[in-house]
This record gives sequence, structure tokens and C-alpha cells, in this order.
Amino acid sequence: MALAGNPVYAPEKKASHDNDDSRIYGGESGLLAVVLKALVLLVVAFAVVLRFWTRSDLWLDEALTVNIAHLPVSQIPAALRRDGAPPLFYVLLHYWMDIFGTSDMAVRSLAGVFGVATLPVAWLCGRHIGGRVVAWGAVLLLAVSPFAIYYDTEARMYSLVVLLTGLGYLALRRVLIKPTAYNFVAVALVSAALLYTHYWALYLLGVVGLWLIYHAFIAGRIFSDRDIRHSSDPEGKAIEPKNAMVAMGAIVVGALTFIPWLPIFIFQAHHTGTPWIHPAGPQILVHVLGVMGGGGSFGGRLLFVVLTLLAFLALFGVATSKYHIDIDVRTRPRGRAIAVIIIGTLLVGLVGGYISNSGFVSRYASVVFLPIILLGAAGLLTLSDSRIRNTVLSLAVIGGLAASIPNITTNRTQAGEVAGVLAKEGKPGAVVAYCPDQLGPAVNRLLPPSRYQQITFPRGTGPEFVDWINYTQVVSAASPAVFANHLYELSHGRSQIWVVWAPGYLPFGDRCQQIIQYLQDSPRLEWRQVLTTGPFFEGMGLFRFTPK
Repeated sequence: MALAGNPVYAPEKKASHDNDDSRIYGGESGLLAVVLKALVLLVVAFAVVLRFWTRSDLWLDEALTVNIAHLPVSQIPAALRRDGAPPLFYVLLHYWMDIFGTSDMAVRSLAGVFGVATLPVAWLCGRHIGGRVVAWGAVLLLAVSPFAIYYDTEARMYSLVVLLTGLGYLALRRVLIKPTAYNFVAVALVSAALLYTHYWALYLLGVVGLWLIYHAFIAGRIFSDRDIRHSSDPEGKAIEPKNAMVAMGAIVVGALTFIPWLPIFIFQAHHTGTPWIHPAGPQILVHVLGVMGGGGSFGGRLLFVVLTLLAFLALFGVATSKYHIDIDVRTRPRGRAIAVIIIGTLLVGLVGGYISNSGFVSRYASVVFLPIILLGAAGLLTLSDSRIRNTVLSLAVIGGLAASIPNITTNRTQAGEVAGVLAKEGKPGAVVAYCPDQLGPAVNRLLPPSRYQQITFPRGTGPEFVDWINYTQVVSAASPAVFANHLYELSHGRSQIWVVWAPGYLPFGDRCQQIIQYLQDSPRLEWRQVLTTGPFFEGMGLFRFTPK
């Protein structure tokens, strides 16, 4: 549950003007204001369309997610025990597929729906932080974000994580202002949902919990009453220590719901993982901002620069006049708590990754993605001149859309090319082998059922699932020579043998190449390389072996 903004800090003195539409639309009225409003709505509408528009085939993580979710609900926990994820998104996707089917569009639409639902939630979060300026700024920055659009078009849990962080902020803010039973339950439910969606929620909830403990037991002893009054929420009410304790209790109650899943989580922590990635390094903040800011394209870099500048201004900037901004090295109240949650979560994740030796990729930090967006939106309030503000926002929109539009046509996997060749040239009963096994789910999804004998290296199992238990040890113990001989036995010396493979996967080393070499050296087989590994996120090559 993200503390996306600080529920205890008052808006700056000019916040009373934040509700003025004139501040948002360039101080203009009449036709120009209508045009500007129409453009904002058009951008948001187009961004909504982008959340359901991609031509890519499903890659490994998506295909594997769909395969697990397609199991009976009672079997999902056992499947996830071998996979390493919590169950909420998989269960939701299971019932979603019961209604809408299993096509690429159908299974990805659930994430798209979560992404669209996050837009009004971001507006409400921004509204509480700094009025309509921050609200619409948050919506626009989120709407055009390449990071958001990518994961809103992926059949994975990350769009749900972002939605839950926004709902968590709103629930936490309400319970700090008015600790009713309803608000208590809302915080507990969102906390539980986050834990059952992604394990990085542990770091986020831990940091929010420390923030609440600080306000419950420490802040009142350090600061005078006057100082505490300066730490008030946007409605001007100081945080009561007892309210902070109630909020902390709600998070604890939400965490207690995780106990039934704890045995599986402990097993996953000890036996599953991603051996090809490493724990986060000290550069985690810069890396996360770079990826979530827009990525490596020109448009992405433009958005990154704008978002980073705005976040810096939210944390340090003070508008002194229409064209002047002072830098307060003590940081500003409006951005302080947001930055604490972002940086604190990433630092705790950094330490937790080293302690548990767990890998990190930037998408895991989706728990702080919406706070980053909100911090950038809060920086708009330091731009007193609405024309400058609108220009900065326009640059962000241009950069974001330019970086997001290629998501429509960019294929994330080469599985479609491989399946196309197999459909055209593969004979019924042919042996199709995958090395590594991680290539199996994406290709198998596109093949006719039961047409081929499919097998994966290193375990010799089918292609629908990947068993991550003790993965490094299993790969190290597997013999490429034995596997190659087994492929020939499966073909009975009469059927084709196809090998779908890719280099560079850890911890495989050159084992996949060895399998291919053993088959190439066989005097009983002729071979041809049909496809080479292409420039895909999930590239793969294809060899065909036929009996002489």
C-alpha cells in the first residue's frame, strides 16, 4: 500500500488556487480553454486504447501465467509453489478467462482494465496532494507512461500492483483522518491484497509501517505542537498518534491474512528463484527512475528528463514568483513523504535482496511506480506560470506517446515465427525439444494440441510449465548427451526432431549448443538451421533434424 503522497502535510500557500481550471489550462478562457480540455481528454482516451492494443504474442512469463491460471483453482497453489509468485492475480485471471476466454486479447485485457481503473484513482490521489493541477498532471503522466502501457498490455500482475498502491494511499489517508471501522478494514484489505499480489509489497508495507510508528511514537516527542501543525494533512488536521496506531494495526491485520500462504512463501524463498538475475545494486534508484521514466528511446529519455525534473522540484523547489524557483535543501513537506516511501522501499528492497540473495528486475519496483508519478505531478505546483507548466506537460505527453506507440507492433517473442515454421514444415508426431525449457510455454501456446511430441531440457517434462525448484542444481546435473540420445529414441529413427533453443540463458552455459552438436554429429541425421535468434525480447532459433 503506497503512501503516494503525505497525508499529513498541508498544501503550499497557493494551494487554494489549485482547483482553478484556469491554472491548468494556461489561464485562458473561452475557445482556447475548451480546446485545451479537449486535447487532454483526447490524450487520455488514446492512452486508454493503447492499454488494449498490442500485436505481440505472449512471451514466457505471460504464457506461463495463463497456463497456471487455467488450472483448477485448487491446483493453483501447488503450481505456484514451483513458480515463486503469490496467487491473487492468478485466481482473478482464472475467473476472468472463464468469462472472456483464453485469446491473447482476452487474457491481457484484465491487466488493461486494472490500468484504466488506476487513472481515476491517480486523479483522486493527486487531488488530495495538490488539487486539480496535481490530479490532472498525475493522470496525464500515468496515461502516457511507457512503463504503465507496457504492463497494462501484459498478462501479469504488475498493473494490479499499481492499482492497489493507489487504493492503499486513499485508504490510508482516510483512516489517518477518521479511524472508523470501515476505513480500518479498507487498509487491511488493500494490505492483504498487495501481499497476495507481489512479494515486494513486504518492503513497501514495512516502510509505511515504520513511517506510521514514527508518527505514533516519535514525532510528537521531537517536535513542538506548532511543528506538528505544520505536518498536517491537506485538510489541515494534524496526525493524531492514536490514528497512526490504528493505521498500523490495520496493516498488521492485513499482514496476518498472509499466514496461510506463509509455508509456500518460505518454500519458494528457499527453492525457487531467477538464477539469471542478481540482487539490486546501489544504483537501484537511478535504474528504476530510468526504466519507469520511459526507457531508452528518444521519447522515453524526454519523458525521463521531465519526470525527474518535476520530482526534483516537488522535493526541493519553492516557487517565489512567476519565473523564479528557490531550492530548499531541507526538502519541502509536499514531496518529502512521497520521496521517503519511494527511496525507503527501494533501499529496504536492496538490503532484502542481498540478505535473501534474491534477484531484482525493475518491474518488481512497480510498488513505487505510482508514487513516482505522483511525486512528478506534485512538482507542477512549483511552476507558477501556467504556460510553462503546460509546455512541460506537453513535452512529457509527446515523449511518453512516442515511446509507447511502438508497443503496438513490437513483438516481445520470436515464438510466432517458430510456430509458423513448425505449422508449415513439421510433420505430425515430430519431436519438438526446447532448450532452455523457458522457451516452451510461448511456443506451445501457438501449436496445435497433441500434434507433436514436446519435451524440455533439463527436466524432460512438457512445455506448458517451468519448474523453478532448485533450478540451478537441476540444470547443472542434466546431461546434454543423454538428452540428445533421448530425442532420437523418441523419434524412433523415423520422425523429425526440432530443437527450439536460445543462447545466453543462465545457468545453462553452452548446454543447449551441446545438445545441438550431439545431434549434428550423429551419422543417422541430416540437419538444417531453419531460424536464427532474432532481435526480440525473447529471441529463439530453430534446428531441424531428419533421418537419413
